Amino acid sequence: MSDQAGAFRFKPTTNDQRPTTRELLVTQQPTTAFLLFRNSLVSSLNAFLVLCFVERTPGALSNMPLRLYTLLLAGIAAIFAAYLLFGRKKKTAAEIERERRDLLNQIGRITDGTVIDVQEITPNGHHAATMLIFQYDVGGVSYEASQDVTYLRQWVNLHSCRLGVPTSVRYDPQNPGNSIVVSEKWMGLRQ
Repeated sequence: MSDQAGAFRFKPTTNDQRPTTRELLVTQQPTTAFLLFRNSLVSSLNAFLVLCFVERTPGALSNMPLRLYTLLLAGIAAIFAAYLLFGRKKKTAAEIERERRDLLNQIGRITDGTVIDVQEITPNGHHAATMLIFQYDVGGVSYEASQDVTYLRQWVNLHSCRLGVPTSVRYDPQNPGNSIVVSEKWMGLRQ
């Protein structure tokens, strides 16, 4: 460690070996880097206070609250933006898919469809995904979609899913291409 970091190092001691406050003040002098940081912080605070509270012209005192509120609003906006960028945990693909299934369970309409195929897909070194491919019609438009049922295998008997098996499909009325055949709370497969 450097001498600067060593100046503030804590050593555990017994009660008899503890230095007095006077000895601490003499032995632990602040480093140059700390003093420069403290001085720049104090001067920045001083400039902020002068900007907000010192009257430069006769009418400047009436503008003070507006200036202060603007600075406070800018500070709150900066803190909120930092939280949005760095504070929130990113959702995984599995969490996003589960939320989509939950949404379709709540708002989805049901129509008849047909299972086309079940495929095992291994994308570029990632874990294998089991895709259930199905077809359905909404308002005269034919849709073909797939659903990842890798994490739903306890609800789906993949061996009974063969070409032409009838199924119920739950879809979003605002976006009929967004659909599911199975979820944790609903089963559309007719086995």
